[in-house]
Amino acid sequence: MRDPRIQKLAENLVGYSVSVQPGENVLIEMIGPERDLLKAVIEEVHKRGGNPFVELTDRSVQRTMLMNATEEMVRTWGELDLERMKKMDCYIGIRAGENVNDLSDVPDDKMRLYNTLYNHPVHSGQRVNHTKWVVLRYPNASMAQLSNKSTEAFEDFYFDVCNLDYAKMDKAQDPLAELMRKTDKVRIVGPGTDLSFSIKDIGATKCAGEKNIPDGEVYSAPVRDSVNGTISYNTSTVYQGITFENIKFTFKDGKIVEATSNDTERLNQILDADEGARYIGEFAIGFNPYILHPMKDILFDEKIAGSIHFTPGQAYEDCDNGNRSSIHWDIVLIQRPDYGGGEIYFDDVLIRKDGIFVIDELKGLNPDQLV
Repeated sequence: MRDPRIQKLAENLVGYSVSVQPGENVLIEMIGPERDLLKAVIEEVHKRGGNPFVELTDRSVQRTMLMNATEEMVRTWGELDLERMKKMDCYIGIRAGENVNDLSDVPDDKMRLYNTLYNHPVHSGQRVNHTKWVVLRYPNASMAQLSNKSTEAFEDFYFDVCNLDYAKMDKAQDPLAELMRKTDKVRIVGPGTDLSFSIKDIGATKCAGEKNIPDGEVYSAPVRDSVNGTISYNTSTVYQGITFENIKFTFKDGKIVEATSNDTERLNQILDADEGARYIGEFAIGFNPYILHPMKDILFDEKIAGSIHFTPGQAYEDCDNGNRSSIHWDIVLIQRPDYGGGEIYFDDVLIRKDGIFVIDELKGLNPDQLV
């Protein structure tokens, strides 16, 4: 018998996150061996009159393809999948890979080809901007290890996070989104961090289960050349299969002019992928009450209660600062006291201190109000 929590998740993904309508085409991409949720999602799409299409992906096979890839092959691969994506109304991406480092030894030039000729047109361009989409991880032993939990305890945590009342969270986000749309100057302060920038006229987008599961953030973007100062991130992050720690960026007029980490050389190679990679494409505030600690999985980590993420690379079109890049790398700074604390100021007014919103209209986003 299927776990009822899986059935509820499938109903939420199909009915709430992408709101499948009769006759719509839905691409369901499954990375990893999990099948129960995949089958439940297919059934839910059929129930709502949609047309499900399935892509099964194995990261180890993908690695073999990339290790031997030529520019012509990746270009054709991207062109074929772009045409398929153009026929889709909805996209549901389920990630259940068993090893987050499967692509860690793919050479930089091959990953650059893949990001530029495949990911950028198919996902950053077509899927993100022209479909109703949602992406989620699915619990397995690998994720449990990353979170330092037993597999059973992690599954309980996962379904608490993924099946919370996102409609309630959506309403609670309204005041923050409204405030961000009216804000000009932002200042982020904390240990090793003093960062200033403008978000004037960029806009703000709420995230409450319609793009990611789990969810819980409101995002904008800095005016492209307005960022100055330094940010010291305090979470590990995995990019292209490599784990980076202690990332520190220094900005001048929007550009990352100095970047260091545990692997400074590799970090700068990524930031040199194209001109836009050294500029920021997203600024977001996270507040999921169930997610408290990083686990090197960005779909969870960027929603951590009391966090922000400040993202080199491509901007989203709905909060567009004009930055274009083949990368979009969400890196997280947690500002709760157990991670060193910190403050966020909007137009010189303190709005969040040590991870807790302190002005009345935003207090509905504090953990005690969302659980």
